[in-house]
Amino acid sequence: MTTHPNRFTEFIAGARDMIPMMIGAAPFGVIFGTLVTSGPLSLWHGQFMSLAVFAGSAQFIALGLIASHASFAVILATTFIVNLRHVLYSATLAPYVSHLPLRWRLVLGGLLTDEVFAVAWAHFRRHPPGDDVSPWHFLGSGVSMYLNWQLWTAAGLLFGAAFPGLQSLGLDFAMVATFIAIVVPQLVALRYLAAAATAGALAFFWQGWPYKLGLLGAVFAGVVVGVVLSRPGSSRGARAGSESSRKPTNVQRTAGAGQ
Repeated sequence: MTTHPNRFTEFIAGARDMIPMMIGAAPFGVIFGTLVTSGPLSLWHGQFMSLAVFAGSAQFIALGLIASHASFAVILATTFIVNLRHVLYSATLAPYVSHLPLRWRLVLGGLLTDEVFAVAWAHFRRHPPGDDVSPWHFLGSGVSMYLNWQLWTAAGLLFGAAFPGLQSLGLDFAMVATFIAIVVPQLVALRYLAAAATAGALAFFWQGWPYKLGLLGAVFAGVVVGVVLSRPGSSRGARAGSESSRKPTNVQRTAGAGQ
């Protein structure tokens, strides 16, 4: 693999680009730690879950299932389904990391979250697939988010009991705002808008399905719509959107500058 003399600079740049996402994740981590203190798990169980799982949505779901005395099989299957979106993230980033040694891909895969994907994709898409792009920016963003999640989980575990009504203050909206910040800059073509609208609408209507299957179905439907509109024989609007997405737009340049 090519040696990159500025790898420390790229690592720091990745950590810097992650700061807005880290701020959005902070209340989420505190709330998770607070919920652990009022549940059946010990404090060290909660911190270990953040260390080993490192997936906020899966941790919240698992914590609720544990509190309701669900079986291990149900917990495993539910969190597996919720985290299937990481397969889509991995498929998107694969052209940029497939040339890396296995040890690199294992580390980067273990650090991959929604926020890390958004920052890594914003960095990688400025380069054509196949370029020998340094992975240090990706690593910097992932490590910084990982440490951030551990810090705020610990804060919730240690001090959350002093604020028993913390989860009712609406702080979890910070994570919703973070996801909005992740998705909206990507909506620069018709197929992206259609896929997002389809997935969002179906996720709302199917939210009552057990084990978050409605969310998985909505994601699948959104992917299907995006793939269909990406085909060469799709509508003129979709083709125009496809062409515009291959050229840096004002939105993309602004997003890139913000990252």
